[in-house]
Amino acid sequence: MSDLPDAPENDVEMGFFEHLGELRSRLVKSILGMIVPMGVAWYFKEWLLDWLLAPLVTAWHQLGLEEPRVHFANPIDPFLAYMKIAIVAGILGAAPWIFYQLWSFIAPGLYKREKVMAIPFVLGSTICFAGGAIFGYAVVFPMGFETLLSFAEQLPSGTIEITPTIMINEYLSFATRMLLAFGVVFEIPVVVITLATLGVVDWRGLLKFGRWWVIIATVVAALLTPPDVASQLLMLIPLVGLYFLSVLFVAIIGFRRKKKEPKPD
Repeated sequence: MSDLPDAPENDVEMGFFEHLGELRSRLVKSILGMIVPMGVAWYFKEWLLDWLLAPLVTAWHQLGLEEPRVHFANPIDPFLAYMKIAIVAGILGAAPWIFYQLWSFIAPGLYKREKVMAIPFVLGSTICFAGGAIFGYAVVFPMGFETLLSFAEQLPSGTIEITPTIMINEYLSFATRMLLAFGVVFEIPVVVITLATLGVVDWRGLLKFGRWWVIIATVVAALLTPPDVASQLLMLIPLVGLYFLSVLFVAIIGFRRKKKEPKPD
């Protein structure tokens, strides 16, 4: 069977522990690929921190609050904050290599005609991941921070005021989690189109599942974003929109393939 043109290139059954060994190997290679971008990020750590804090500073000024500051409670907190920045930058910088390792883990079980999807998969995954992170930073962060900081005000009695005290570790945990979350969310087209191309799903099944996807997307947006309606909608809309756009794309591909199929005599 392995000599047939459509047979998987490595038509060899692997046991559970062999799969675990392969997964570990790919994870190690992915981590090693992060070393260089992490080193570069560490060198520019102050600039990257300044960049990550920019939406917060903008919202702070727009609301007319006092001079913006970030604080740390423990001496080690700034070091941990910079390490967090370096790790996230390492993930973003090594994204093409990481997605290639993911594809290489899946590829042995694919047919030869399916292996040509490696470059589109890696390229599409990288663009969507980076695009999601940029969307989160440029669109969601300014609106979200302005909404959240707007609760800093003087209470009606006039005797006490709510003022923000931003801790650097907590801020970076929130900011980096949001960047990664939006990066993952924007992977929906890659996942859907890849599954459809491999024949796992078709556009009819995806369209039928759409009503459930709206519910899932609503829950995901509520869990991952700040507790304000604007930020939740800014994640929910891409989640739903990208899904149905992917379904449309899959349907177009299916119709084109059907037209190219030879008609029976």
